Amino acid sequence: MRGVTRRYGQVLVFDADDTLWENNVVFERVVDDFLTWVDHPTLDRAEIRAILADVERANAAAHGYGSRVFLRSLGECFEHLRERPATDTERRGIEELATALVEHRVELMPGVAEALVDLAGRHELLLLTKGEREEQQRKLDASDLLHHFTAAHIVPEKNADTYRWLANAHGFDPSRGWMIGNSPRSDILPARAAGMNAVFIPNENTWVLEHDELDRGDEGVLHLAVFPDLLRHF
Repeated sequence: MRGVTRRYGQVLVFDADDTLWENNVVFERVVDDFLTWVDHPTLDRAEIRAILADVERANAAAHGYGSRVFLRSLGECFEHLRERPATDTERRGIEELATALVEHRVELMPGVAEALVDLAGRHELLLLTKGEREEQQRKLDASDLLHHFTAAHIVPEKNADTYRWLANAHGFDPSRGWMIGNSPRSDILPARAAGMNAVFIPNENTWVLEHDELDRGDEGVLHLAVFPDLLRHF
């Protein structure tokens, strides 16, 4: 603990996917299977992956997030590559590739359950996740973590207005709030824009659309290696 100041009485707001439990790694396994299945005659895997990312970006803006939107993106990417509509057989093939998304069990990050028990004794804990409501709720229920949080919110998008709304809804000064997550784009940057502090815990499997540059000189952002490191600061 030497050289580290532990804070008390803070409002800690936690991201869910890829912060409390693994998520995107399952999507990436499906993408890897999709790239093999497509087997394009002229484009390599990296080129197909870039096309899929463009399709995902457009669909996220128009339709949000989650397995159903991801499945839609796979289908649209396939049709773009083949330059024709997918057949019924091909659509079933794509759906079979994505079966793992539905069957995937929630796998908590190491130390999450134990750390939340400790943190809940000193701070108010909130949960903020984005995505398709039913799908996110299923994961929240399966995690067996909800009892640690004062409230859990599922929102369609995370931006600065979302964090301003959260602080207002729960009546806390943004300067006393900390957004804890793995996504620069959805967790760290918009929270900072709303006047909150943030804790960045990187995940090597973070979705490419969640990447963004962080200012290492920003003193309002803590950079930690793993989730249990929170206990040294809070």
